[in-house]
Amino acid sequence: MAEETENENNLVPAENRIVPINIEDQMKAAYIDYSMSVIVSRALPDARDGLKPVHRRVLFGMLDLGVTSGKPYKKSARIVGDVLGKYHPHGDSSVYDTMVRMAQNWSLRYPLVDGQGNYGSVDGDPPAAMRYTEARLRKVAEELLADINKDTVDFKLNFDDSLQEPTVLPTRIPNLLVNGSSGIAVGMATNMAPHNLTEVIDATVAYIDNREIEIAELMTHVKGPDFPTGGLIYGYHGVREAFETGRGRVVMRARAEIETTKSGKEVIIVTEIPYQVNKAEMIKRTADLIHEKKIEGISEIRDESTKEIRIIYEIKRDANANVVLNNLYKYTSLQTSFSVNNIALVKGRPMLMNLKDMIHEFVEHRHDVVVRRTKYELAEAEKRAHILEGYLIALDHLDEVIKLIRASDTPEDARVGLMERFGLSDIQARAILDMTLRRLTGLERDKIKEEYAELMKTIEYLKEVLADEGLRMKIIKDELLEVQEKYGDERRSEIVHSAEDMRMEDFIDDEEVVITISHNSYVKRTPLTEYRRQGRGGKGAIGSSTRDEDFTEHIITASAHNYLLLFTEAGRCFWLRAFEIPEGSRTSKGRALQNIINIPKDEKIKAYINVKNLKDQEYLENNFIIMCTKKGTIKKTSLEAYSRPRANGINAININEGDQLLEATLTSGGSEIVMALRSGRAIRFNEETVRPMGRTATGVRGITLASDSDEVVGMISVNDSETTVLVVSEKGYGKRTDIEDYRITNRGGKGVKTINVTDKTGELVAIKGVTDENDLMIINKSGIVIRIGVEALRVMGRATQGVRLITLKDNDAIASITKVDHQDDEEELPIEGSENTTDNDSSSAENEEQE
Repeated sequence: MAEETENENNLVPAENRIVPINIEDQMKAAYIDYSMSVIVSRALPDARDGLKPVHRRVLFGMLDLGVTSGKPYKKSARIVGDVLGKYHPHGDSSVYDTMVRMAQNWSLRYPLVDGQGNYGSVDGDPPAAMRYTEARLRKVAEELLADINKDTVDFKLNFDDSLQEPTVLPTRIPNLLVNGSSGIAVGMATNMAPHNLTEVIDATVAYIDNREIEIAELMTHVKGPDFPTGGLIYGYHGVREAFETGRGRVVMRARAEIETTKSGKEVIIVTEIPYQVNKAEMIKRTADLIHEKKIEGISEIRDESTKEIRIIYEIKRDANANVVLNNLYKYTSLQTSFSVNNIALVKGRPMLMNLKDMIHEFVEHRHDVVVRRTKYELAEAEKRAHILEGYLIALDHLDEVIKLIRASDTPEDARVGLMERFGLSDIQARAILDMTLRRLTGLERDKIKEEYAELMKTIEYLKEVLADEGLRMKIIKDELLEVQEKYGDERRSEIVHSAEDMRMEDFIDDEEVVITISHNSYVKRTPLTEYRRQGRGGKGAIGSSTRDEDFTEHIITASAHNYLLLFTEAGRCFWLRAFEIPEGSRTSKGRALQNIINIPKDEKIKAYINVKNLKDQEYLENNFIIMCTKKGTIKKTSLEAYSRPRANGINAININEGDQLLEATLTSGGSEIVMALRSGRAIRFNEETVRPMGRTATGVRGITLASDSDEVVGMISVNDSETTVLVVSEKGYGKRTDIEDYRITNRGGKGVKTINVTDKTGELVAIKGVTDENDLMIINKSGIVIRIGVEALRVMGRATQGVRLITLKDNDAIASITKVDHQDDEEELPIEGSENTTDNDSSSAENEEQE
């Protein structure tokens, strides 16, 4: 029927020319045509130059118009009109919006358009109309267009077949990786992250050197996405997944610092925000959440941004800045994610690409460009050489050539005569006829010969390039490194490894550190080598520049990989890895502990335990934590009960009213316990007399106080005969005594005298178990610290007054002591403000002993 209608088209009436078609088949065919048009001609970038058609047309149109980086700016309206009229027959807003985005340094990692005027803002403000703004190409964009006039890429007819436009640009820059891309097609979408040019070129060069290179090795060069707005990439799992498979979820965080103002208030200062986040919208949404009470603890938000971003969140005095920041990350755009979906067109077909695939496509494209450019340059050089050969023949027979030309009636006769007489080609003959008389001078003749000689060298080199793939690859590498030298810069986005990625200790040296916690709960860690040893009786060195009425209360020596179990006076336990504590110099103030762990502001750390790890089940089950309180209560609990860290801590011991936790120690189950009182008495009993209890139990009586005003000052556990008991009084006196001098009694007794308390010595402040292998670090309330070897203190009787350990000025008093491992070869570091003098009394210290 259809064939009959077609054959007799002119004879059949109009009403019989209708062909019945299944509507389902027609809809399918039409929709497939539409979707392929969107995929290929609108929404997806080409894997070779990383550009969609509209971007490519804008850049080529600007080159065509002559608005390169060295030329004056031209009105955006003129550029848009030119691109619309010649190459892109769509709405003018589509072209202008594309050009605007290519000029915004917060949208593209390496902007391609140099805009002048209002091009919008990171707050989402729209750009000025195109009649007001101006633009030109940036230098980096010219690298995308380099050599386009050397037949390096294919051209196609434009929409009305009146002009030629490139199907791809001969880019020297791996633009797909460097600037990324995003677009929604039909049935698929692409979302490619930007990366650092320096890193991408390093990876590309590594791929050229070794085509079998693994993605993991490429990732040592390309660390991860590098967003134009900087910020933090939180976690590496999504980055690795995106590089290996082409899909992944990259978590982005704002760069935020917690600072304390002069008035003592804490503020969160945000200086970089995640990519593609509207700053104004984010601040408005945060304010709404505060109003709705979904985020608490913020008293004010201020946007102090100029060209640099600066957003201030003022924290209420009773709030925890660390908790507030985590809530901001959870509920606002301070943390957002970038879903990587690397789909690009490869040979006109959409393909999901991993990191190696994208680099491969770029290198193949560059190789094709170099081959085509070399062929073009060779053809041009051979054309020129052909003409120069004609010139040289003419110059060698100059008189005869002139005579022949003069004898010819027409130029055509002269051309034919030259070709017949000297065996010249048509092109050579025409070139000779077009020669000016000045080319016949001796100097010009020499220039022609020199040019011909240079040209022959060039032709030889170009032929070598076409014959040797290794040489072509070297050219690609050299050009890439030249681009890297010109435009390479530092990474903006910092990669922060999250807990789910890998163990952070893999990135931290397991060095010995000193952790100090001040009376007002400021904490820091310092390498142990910053503290040096001094002679007994020295006046010490400045230990830390503490805040008003603050002083260092705890000194903890640990390995950077250790866990610290921190116990508050209210009986709660918190966990902290040593390397999570911010590093500070020996004289720095440190950072508030409340900003590191979620400890209530009204609670203070009273005890700590240094634990190697919380994974070894046998270790957990065979070790115990023994705690004591100021009122003499003691409690024993298995370490296993504290092996599951929680962000908000757990109850470690039930504290009675008026009492508080004082000390906690790690034992293996068979230790001797010694508890000391401020009044100078101490008790020794076996740990086995205290049965293990649950975490929430109160415990049992360990020692009976001498009076209502008396209290426990410390507790030690001893499990070897070498350990001696060291006690220190508040006026700076101390002594060592054999543990055997303390007889074993029943738990809960009044104890025996441990130091002879006098007005000169002051009351007891500390008790430690030490050996000759230990050093002693003593710190007083004014911040002076001294380190002495324990071997300098001889073992003496239990009831003696002891010797002077540190010289105190005025009404100063001992605040804290701790023991550290002895280091004979430790270098004496120069410490600013230190006094390396020895007190005169120290030489007669032995005379001060009173039995």
